[in-house]
Amino acid sequence: MQSSRYLATFETEVERWTRSLSNITEILTVSAEVQRNWAYLENLFLHSDEVKKELPEQAKDFVFIDEEVKRILKDAHAKQFTITFCDQDWVLKSFENVLSKLQVCEKALNKFMDEKKKCFPRFYFTSSSDLLDILSNGSTPIKIMKFMSKIFQAIENLELKAKDADRPIAVGMHTNVGIEYVEFDADLKLLGKVENYLQQVIDSMRSSLKFVAAESLKRFHQHGKEKWLTMDPAQTTLLINMMNWTKDVESAFHKLGSNKMAMKEAHSNQV
Repeated sequence: MQSSRYLATFETEVERWTRSLSNITEILTVSAEVQRNWAYLENLFLHSDEVKKELPEQAKDFVFIDEEVKRILKDAHAKQFTITFCDQDWVLKSFENVLSKLQVCEKALNKFMDEKKKCFPRFYFTSSSDLLDILSNGSTPIKIMKFMSKIFQAIENLELKAKDADRPIAVGMHTNVGIEYVEFDADLKLLGKVENYLQQVIDSMRSSLKFVAAESLKRFHQHGKEKWLTMDPAQTTLLINMMNWTKDVESAFHKLGSNKMAMKEAHSNQV
């Protein structure tokens, strides 16, 4: 229309539509970004005690952002027509102001997440959305269980006692490969920040496997290999079996000076 040679006839109306359509384009673009960021950050800054504690200033700012976004969207709903809403001078400025504040909050949140990753490096292997979910639910360990397989290889979840309590007790771990279960050598109450109690879970896993391996070695000699193979987790069985093989081979090497059949006997024993 603007390129028409008859523009002078309806120039005022064309300029009004040009201005209105330009406003609609800008507002739709910025409002989509505002709503996406707002929905992404809302659960963390309004409902996560951990984030509110670590980022008090941004959490306070987000209360204003939340109210402002709802005020703008409520007005959009009341106006019903896109052009009626977007032709208001204050709408674009309000959206841009909210977006700049959201970006400040997001930057602070990313810095906060980087610090958490440094505290517990396994968080580097989780996606940002999963990490945010973990951090926002860190004070309720039962909600973290669905992420265990993303934090620990081959672990489905932990066996918990007192599941109804805010802070349950971990007593063992289930694999997501087959149906194996390893009981912890000592109960572990999941207290403190999520990165702290997950590190304690790693320590429990290590000490428990060490304990299970020691007990498995005893069972190996007590029950014989065939029965023993069915008694312990595969990781432990492979370890003890390799220890036994190494011990037999080294022993055979030492005996070779006096017994030339020592290696064949060791082979026979392994078979």
